[in-house]
Amino acid sequence: QVQLVESGGGSVQAGGSLKLSCVASGYVFSRCKMGWYRQAPGKERELVSMISTFGTTTYADSVKGRFTISHDNAKNTLYLQMDSLKTEDTAVYYCAAERPLLVGLCGNNYWGQGTQVIVSS
Repeated sequence: QVQLVESGGGSVQAGGSLKLSCVASGYVFSRCKMGWYRQAPGKERELVSMISTFGTTTYADSVKGRFTISHDNAKNTLYLQMDSLKTEDTAVYYCAAERPLLVGLCGNNYWGQGTQVIVSS
């Protein structure tokens, strides 16, 4: 059974930093990607950042230069370092991992429960 457990959320002033962690159990980070999504009040869930085992990373334009995604294979933990936080970063952040369906194929995401990030001015 796959479990994704996020931590590190909280309340911070604009300009501050937070580091989110996602511990994955029952999941092997291999050909399929892992990443972070967020959902702000009144907004649709959006992709924040994604990482592959090839080292390829992607970021939403709104967070480029401020957020950094990484993965520690030894700990099977996904991270999101968030710097220079803005009030518009306020959202519930979700850890996600693509389902490995068959050899060479990836399906819909496994999801964590989410962790709240509140950025105040």
